[in-house]
Amino acid sequence: MKQLNMEQVYDSIIIGGGPAGLSAAIYLARAKYRVLVVEKEKLGGQITITSEVVNYPGILRTSGEELTDSMKKQAQSFGAEFLLAEVKELGLTEDVKEVVTSKGSFQTLGVVLATGASPRQIGFKGEMEFRGRGVAYCATCDGEFFTGMELFVLGGGYAAAEEAVFLTKYAKKVTIMVRKEAFSCAGSIVDEVLAHPDIEVKFHTEIVEAGGDGKLQYAVFKDNLSGSTWEYRPLKGEGFGIFVFAGYEPASGLFRELVETRQGYLVTDMNQKTSLDGVYGAGDVCVKNLRQVVTAVSDGAVAATSLEKYLSALYEAWKLPKRLETGKASTDAGGKETGQKAWDTKETDEKNGAADAEEGSFITSSMSGQLKSLFEKFQNSLNLELLVDDTPVSKEVQQFALEITRLSEKIQWSVKQIGDEEEEGDLPAIRICDAQNHYLGTAFHGVPGGHEFNSFIIALYNAAGPGQQISEDIRNRIVQINQKIKIQVVVSLSCTMCPDLVMAVQRIALENTLIQADIYDMAHFPALRERYQIMSVPCMIINEKEVYFGKKNLEELLDILEKL
Repeated sequence: MKQLNMEQVYDSIIIGGGPAGLSAAIYLARAKYRVLVVEKEKLGGQITITSEVVNYPGILRTSGEELTDSMKKQAQSFGAEFLLAEVKELGLTEDVKEVVTSKGSFQTLGVVLATGASPRQIGFKGEMEFRGRGVAYCATCDGEFFTGMELFVLGGGYAAAEEAVFLTKYAKKVTIMVRKEAFSCAGSIVDEVLAHPDIEVKFHTEIVEAGGDGKLQYAVFKDNLSGSTWEYRPLKGEGFGIFVFAGYEPASGLFRELVETRQGYLVTDMNQKTSLDGVYGAGDVCVKNLRQVVTAVSDGAVAATSLEKYLSALYEAWKLPKRLETGKASTDAGGKETGQKAWDTKETDEKNGAADAEEGSFITSSMSGQLKSLFEKFQNSLNLELLVDDTPVSKEVQQFALEITRLSEKIQWSVKQIGDEEEEGDLPAIRICDAQNHYLGTAFHGVPGGHEFNSFIIALYNAAGPGQQISEDIRNRIVQINQKIKIQVVVSLSCTMCPDLVMAVQRIALENTLIQADIYDMAHFPALRERYQIMSVPCMIINEKEVYFGKKNLEELLDILEKL
């Protein structure tokens, strides 16, 4: 075969940034192979929405996001590279394989398919109609919406049992509907569920229908033993919710026709090898008996070590020079800053040997250093225009702005009290403006903390320049929108699915002056929640008419806007 330019070829491209993909990246990068992890949405996968992980060996208690964040750092420390992009096409049959993404094409000697799986819909009548208005799939993201209500959890697996326990933090009662005669998961979590005073379990029961006038008002269930049905309706003036945890759908559409699959799941051997040489599978996308973080991590390690042997044989057969060093930890596949996380909000000051920040501060000393480095790259100055009143949250907004602007001379702030603007019902708000205080089209209503802190800082970076890179095709689609569009996004600061949509909406507004993007922390705007009957986040409202639920990337959002 012809001589390869190994500077342009990866040893392995891992498709999927969940625990399986991250584990494979750790093992391959540590073996000094050049590794690229391509993730479409958010590094960490489905486990990031789990607030509490207590069954991972050696770790007493952590969150899914903290666990996978540590995995990513470990992979980066060995030289693994990361790219946030959507894989569009795969060429897997040749010795040198091709991965075509939304951010360019890449060549590789080996591929690990770790695309995972997403929550499966049951398909009962009314499920899609009331999604986001009473039917939910993420307890961490949406549990707060159902405070004081009665909830029904559908499913008999580990996720259903675990999330039912979590939901008791909000619900006055949780009833689990299990289709079969018993749970299908381990006894410890089942024992906890059965002993919980706020949880009732109904076996041999499934949902038939959910309905109502605009919002969820009733549900019909079936007893599978007797065949009889019964209806639940809450008391007048009260609401209720349905949480679906009915397994997962494998994300295998990209390669289902290229490698062997079974009911959509990837078929692998004991070494995690697929039906194609040089192509391995790992994690929830594979045929397996147990889908847990620990098995995903195991799959990734096995896939990586098997791929190592394959690569070693290729290097020897093709007389390729060994890698002297692997990729840089701080860069993406193109050598540019990824912007995925420009700072680390989890590294405490104690870890850095620094003193704690002022009590009540939003930004710690360790965060300050990382933010300063980012702000130094700003090409233009910005002004944060604060629209406030006398409420406590408005005072928090001013404190937040003060802390941000202290970190850079390129960021100033100004205040307009209630009465100065007609947006009084949307107070408080932080509007991103240029140095002359011309509004740039995006604002955050409330304090952008929690998972939205990162989104807000990225918005500043994109507004000031140089900003995150986007393809010319995407940029052209944005600027060609020629009508005024108002986009409101309602989020929860604890929601791990919200930032992707928020960043996409903000980016479009910053690129096109006809589009206005307003982000709302739902905790401070109950009227907005009531008006649109919002019971799930993220929720996107376009022109105060059309309502959409669920996360969306730039392309998916543009598909919606171009049809208006």
